[in-house]
Amino acid sequence: MLNLLKYKTPEKYSSDFKEAYSYINVKQIKILSSAIFALAATLRIFSVVFFEEMSILPNFDEYNVSNMIQITAGSIFIIVSTLAAKPNSWTVRQRNILTLIFNIFLLSITFYISYIYSQHNTKNTMTVFLIGIVMVSIFFSLELKYILILSLHTIFLFIIGMIIPSLDIDQQILNTAASIILAFVLYICSRYSYFFKSQHFTQVRQLEEKNIEVQELNRQKSEILGFVAHDLRNPLNNIEALSRIILEENKGTENMEATLILSSSRQAKDIINDLIEVVQEEKVPFQMVDTNMVEYLSGICMSWQANSEEQRKINFIAHESELLSSVNPSKFNRVIDNLIGNGLKFSETNTPIDVEVLKKDRLCMIRVKDYGIGIPENLKTLLFDQFSKAGRQGLKGERSIGLGLHISKDIVEQHGGTLSLESEVNKGSTFIISMPLAG
Repeated sequence: MLNLLKYKTPEKYSSDFKEAYSYINVKQIKILSSAIFALAATLRIFSVVFFEEMSILPNFDEYNVSNMIQITAGSIFIIVSTLAAKPNSWTVRQRNILTLIFNIFLLSITFYISYIYSQHNTKNTMTVFLIGIVMVSIFFSLELKYILILSLHTIFLFIIGMIIPSLDIDQQILNTAASIILAFVLYICSRYSYFFKSQHFTQVRQLEEKNIEVQELNRQKSEILGFVAHDLRNPLNNIEALSRIILEENKGTENMEATLILSSSRQAKDIINDLIEVVQEEKVPFQMVDTNMVEYLSGICMSWQANSEEQRKINFIAHESELLSSVNPSKFNRVIDNLIGNGLKFSETNTPIDVEVLKKDRLCMIRVKDYGIGIPENLKTLLFDQFSKAGRQGLKGERSIGLGLHISKDIVEQHGGTLSLESEVNKGSTFIISMPLAG
């Protein structure tokens, strides 16, 4: 409890907290003064329309004075708070003084209304004044010195309220006790409000700082990973080139070692390309070209068929002679290559891969189907995640780092399309790309 009463915002965040909440306090002044003005103006209209009925109420003249004070002060505070809310127009101290003045007004006017309603003995009916205390405590974040001033002002209001009607000694004692209790309530509630707002502000700032640290570490990690990936690509290109030369020189003879080296270097290059794709922080908009997807996909399938080491059958099925869609050929090629490669990886050598293209409504639909081991239900939701846990070894032990499908989905979505999956265990998988048609 003592720590709460003595609490101060940590020095590191104190200045920013005061700056931020000086603006928030001013905005609260504008909201509350607008509400006071609107309520007082409405009551003023009622008093004019129903003057005869309302003029017979007890203390009508005093209510009338209170109403005029609210309308006048409300309009002034609306104007002043609007000016104070403008960035860099007022200092923090000036905004704090405005907040203090408004809170003094708020306590004074609610006390005055309670004073009138209670027949000049405020302790009898303090409902309106309690509303004022609650509003000050909840809506505003006040430093200790300002809370003490408002607490003393609360006691002062009761003293004035006792002097004017000349209450007897018993009533004076009761009013004094009430003033001290209410001043203490205002102090405690305001300190609680200040404490929680300060704690929240501090925690948010600490989270922002941690987030910046994490982003910087992530940037450094991505930078290092990018450098390593780029540096590894050159020796792998050399290994691949040398493997091709060896295979060309020994055409007609079986060279398992060179074939394995070539296959492994290609897999390593694919992994490196995936890593480079992932660590790129900025997504550069693709250069799109209106492309006949029938010819485009036919060419990719022919290339796969020609380079297939085991002469796997790649079936291309087109239901139209021409389907135009805007794509980035090199990026989209990666998607189709990855889907066909996955199909080959997870199906037996005696089964084909079907690549089908058709038109459906205003979409170009591409289906890549294999007749392999399929994907279990529990892995389907993880399949497109970055570094997916759904990554599995191929039927020949090919490794996966869980990036290919994530990157493929990302590329398709950047083309304005979608990538989805249909699969049944031991019956195969079908990846479906839906792309908007050009024009």
